[in-house]
Amino acid sequence: MSAMVFTGGPIWTGAGGCEALAIERGRIVAAGDRTEVLAALAKPYDFVDLKGRALIPGLHDAHVHPVQGALERLRCDLSHLNDRAAYRAAVAAYAAANPDRTWITGGGWSMSAFPGGLPHRTDLDTAAPGRPVFLPNRDHHSAWVSTAALAAAGIDARTPDPRNGRIERDTDGVPSGVLHEAAMDLITPLLPEDTAADYDRALLEAQRYLFSLGITGWQDAIVGSYAGSRDQYDTYRRAAASGRLRARVAGALWWDRAQGLEQLEFMTERRSGAGGRFRTPIVKIMQDGVAENFTASMLEPYVGKDFCGTSNVDPEQLRTYVAALDAAGFSVHFHAIGDRAVRECLDAVEASGNTQRHHIAHLHVVHPADVPRFAALGVTANIQSLWATHHEQNDTLCVPFFGPERVAHQYPFGDIVRAGGRLAAGSDWPVSTPDPWPAIHVAVNRTEPPDSAESTWPASQTPMLPEQALTLEQALTAYTAGSAYVSHLDREVGTLQPGRAADLVVLDRDPFTPGAELHAVRADLVFVDGEPVHER
Repeated sequence: MSAMVFTGGPIWTGAGGCEALAIERGRIVAAGDRTEVLAALAKPYDFVDLKGRALIPGLHDAHVHPVQGALERLRCDLSHLNDRAAYRAAVAAYAAANPDRTWITGGGWSMSAFPGGLPHRTDLDTAAPGRPVFLPNRDHHSAWVSTAALAAAGIDARTPDPRNGRIERDTDGVPSGVLHEAAMDLITPLLPEDTAADYDRALLEAQRYLFSLGITGWQDAIVGSYAGSRDQYDTYRRAAASGRLRARVAGALWWDRAQGLEQLEFMTERRSGAGGRFRTPIVKIMQDGVAENFTASMLEPYVGKDFCGTSNVDPEQLRTYVAALDAAGFSVHFHAIGDRAVRECLDAVEASGNTQRHHIAHLHVVHPADVPRFAALGVTANIQSLWATHHEQNDTLCVPFFGPERVAHQYPFGDIVRAGGRLAAGSDWPVSTPDPWPAIHVAVNRTEPPDSAESTWPASQTPMLPEQALTLEQALTAYTAGSAYVSHLDREVGTLQPGRAADLVVLDRDPFTPGAELHAVRADLVFVDGEPVHER
């Protein structure tokens, strides 16, 4: 394949701009002044006229669940809907179209569609009479289930809440049809086994979809069995071995909180068994839940409640685990929503050898005393910036229970950067859209994208804590160099430098133009190793 020269539009390298960029044999060979770039090449070469469009590094999603996202798209997908009536209609239509399925699965419902964030089993019983239904919500920390599903699992008024989980109940004690956190595991063993072929198809569909958004690599935030999703480790290995996996993928191996250090040997074996486009240098620890169902771990009780949420791993055990993982050469990818969980994760890193690329995802509430610790400890803030707005779910299910002091501590991205901290960025798809540009819009503006489903919420265009906004360059750096760093891919990708892999995106416009509609940016051309993988 002959060399290619990109020119005729702005080129953002991750370290500034340049006039031209050349690639050859899958690598970037020159970037800079057009004359200098052409002088560095031997003919023949092909020109790509950007026609004023921007060229940027391939984007890297640092927190995503692509196989699960694609499976939900192929099943009873509620993620594009936003109200109770639409959910009932969608479940009824799916049930009618799939009469032979023993279970109705899928998911993607929003808690804001229901009073108190809680749907009821009777809606599912009406939509799919007599059939077991299991539908995780968008954040996958709760599931909506039918009466038949509860009966199949033997869950009734006498069933106790499991450790690290909760069964929602009617006033008479009968389960109402919502299971939180570990309570979902009372049903997940009963779900039909997905086949290897199902997972193979889902991974390839996810890769196609992510490429179309300009995402050329990602970190799968849970590689293992969780909340009804089966282990996809072998799915990635098969795709990497066959050459079908074109994206660069880092897998975060799921740390089973029901076990202890005995699973470290298993993690080490998995790291050794991965290779090619799929590597597993990271372990995922979920330290708490989510604020909407009061399982996020807080330093002080929720307003009007007598509890502070749940730390899934005892803080002393967490320190022991992180020290052992760090010594074994693993980076830890923490899930932490509440300010106590964030502090426990930082404390665990501080007590470890801290030689790896540890990062904390989500960061809904961070105590100001902990903000400078990210830079001091070298811990990366793995942000899901799309959530940092006034929208119905946050304003009604979280804010009233935080109180005014904690409300001011939400998603402090700007403060972390000003304190010298590093950011990575991800979507958490299928919790929210994997499209990076609505998230970048929010990072820069702290308002809902004007075309989002949440944009009708009265406060959606009032910036949430505008002092925490990022510049466009900071947001893009998080989605490129920062995310490549936490995925141990920064020697290959993340910036457009000579010697790096030619993972590139030609956008449909220049996002740096004043007034550019960031939420509407699209990827026109996407390259991996200099070969096109998407053209719009």
